Amino acid sequence: MNAGLVPPDPLPGARMLFSLDPAMSHLNHGAFGAVPLTVQRTQQRLRDEMETNPHRFFTQGLLERLAHTRRHLAGFVGADPEGVALVDNVTVGTAIVLRTLRLAAGDEVLLTDHGYGAVALAVQHECARAGAVPRVVDVPLAASSSTVVETIRSALRPGRTRLLIVDQIASSTAQLFPVAQIAAAGRAAGVPVLVDAAHVPGMLSVDVDRIGADFWVGNLHKWAFAPRGTALLAVAAQWRDRLEPLGVSWEQASGFPQRLEWQGTRDYTAWLAAPAGLYALRALGLDRVRAHNAALVGYGQRVIAEALGVPADRLPVPDPGLPESADLAMRLIPLPDGSAGDMGQATRLRQRIADELAAEVSVSWWSGGSWLRICAQVYNRTTEYDRLADLLPATLPKSAGRAGGQ
Repeated sequence: MNAGLVPPDPLPGARMLFSLDPAMSHLNHGAFGAVPLTVQRTQQRLRDEMETNPHRFFTQGLLERLAHTRRHLAGFVGADPEGVALVDNVTVGTAIVLRTLRLAAGDEVLLTDHGYGAVALAVQHECARAGAVPRVVDVPLAASSSTVVETIRSALRPGRTRLLIVDQIASSTAQLFPVAQIAAAGRAAGVPVLVDAAHVPGMLSVDVDRIGADFWVGNLHKWAFAPRGTALLAVAAQWRDRLEPLGVSWEQASGFPQRLEWQGTRDYTAWLAAPAGLYALRALGLDRVRAHNAALVGYGQRVIAEALGVPADRLPVPDPGLPESADLAMRLIPLPDGSAGDMGQATRLRQRIADELAAEVSVSWWSGGSWLRICAQVYNRTTEYDRLADLLPATLPKSAGRAGGQ
């Protein structure tokens, strides 16, 4: 069934690091991540410390501890330690950037049709408030890197486009974008670029400073094993003193990054525990984890596609022009025509797969078709993908075809 595609050997002991329900196949790690038990315990110890003496926790050394964490995470993603701020997630980081730009009537924000829904909603909200316009450029799924860059470059309108937002790894399509070249195109046109790198930290090796974007924001709670609500916003030097927090608090006068991070009595334990996630990842072996996950998700994509009758040449595969795309731990499979007709139906199909097949996956509606997105993490096994491949065809609506028409 696997057409010669050899799955990787499991990493010894990796499955025991997580508290996931063994009755479910967790094939959608990219949605909310999974926190290793060691990291859960680290965060709980920090919460115990906080609750033992809240006054001491918040007033004695917390800023220094946050700075230490910030520097540690910055080193992991290759970012200037002086140019990053801890934020809750990519959506919050995007909102901060949009607030800072002070959009006005006649301005526009450019996105691609691969963009994350919550980011698009944030853009729409800010544009509506300011009288600006969100504009979406369509980027073909199978486009080469040069075509992607040229498509985006041609859509820029210097003097009117106030911000370009582009995914490094698109959540909806699992496509890797050549963000360094796109950032260079933005600089040449005088358009600031924000890179949505929600899925990058932990999944791919990254050197943020070499990308050269004005803003780069990545979640640590997806593929880097941090507690949820942990992300890093990297900011080019010319923007740091201009960034505005969503809420003003006691560190406002301290400037960047404290004015963004400090929100009084928020729970900072997720951020403080994030280095424990990196330790867990490194203990498994970064290269081993990435190689395992990429090979396993490739296996899963192939066996499920074959079960659905999707020809191999219809599958989105790594881009030879972007070698690092071979390391992606998420893959897309087109579902047969009739599987879903809109995003609401796609959501209901995803829930049905969870309820009836005990498998957590992502089902989306994109570019006129429905798509299954699967992920692979060290706790997954080939049998989970085999089982989904066996059961999924009979679970799809009776009106669905077999050959995957998108």
